[in-house]
Amino acid sequence: MDLGLKGRWALVCAASKGLGRGCAEALAGEGVNVVITARGETDLLAAAAALRAQHPAIEVRAVAGDIATPEGRAAALAACPQVDILVNNAGGPPPGDFRDWDRAQWIAALDANMLAPIELIKATVDAMAARGFGRVVNITSGAVKAPIDVLGLSNGARSGLTGFVAGLARQPRLAGANVTINNLLPGAFDTDRLKKTLAAGAAKAGQPLDEVAARRRAAIPAQRFGTAAEFGVICAMLCSSQAGYLTGQNILLDGGSYPGTF
Repeated sequence: MDLGLKGRWALVCAASKGLGRGCAEALAGEGVNVVITARGETDLLAAAAALRAQHPAIEVRAVAGDIATPEGRAAALAACPQVDILVNNAGGPPPGDFRDWDRAQWIAALDANMLAPIELIKATVDAMAARGFGRVVNITSGAVKAPIDVLGLSNGARSGLTGFVAGLARQPRLAGANVTINNLLPGAFDTDRLKKTLAAGAAKAGQPLDEVAARRRAAIPAQRFGTAAEFGVICAMLCSSQAGYLTGQNILLDGGSYPGTF
């Protein structure tokens, strides 16, 4: 299926690796010009070079910086001629025990995983509405539906973003202008983030990492961890021209792990 995205521009955050890169690769495969951002310049430039080599017909721009800061957001937005597609993404805060977190750590989590996405949405959706097309995809976490105890900072910040989006996405001035805002909730995907979470769990339990990882895989009905490539394909589908009637939703990709009906 042609997703109807050729020639559009996307800003994809935290796209040097992992799920963000998977989204950038999928959009590039649909003929979308991409601006990718990340804090690590070396990995970012390598990702940009790979995208250019794989998709020579599109334009790829790389902007190194911290999207959680005003300066990082301004630089990323300035590099994108127009933002037709916004993929919000940021590395999650570290795992731990809430008893050990101070106010500064909570504010840092909110800045990265709630307030920065909101600022980027604010900077882009009205222009999307004026053009009659816009897609915002926020990469949050399956922990929004099924919280993970050691990820309290992430649980709180991402849940705040989820609540905000639930109201914003339903504004007629956006939804009625073909601007959709949805959240993608990844479960266990084979990324650096998962490796850190598993390592924290293993350390807390005093058990070998390999055993903890094997049990986590076995607990997933799909019997495996997800891949960034398959995550990216779902992101591209949400951004498609055909997805204009889908907004304000939380799409869970977890291999069937969540046991609930709703």
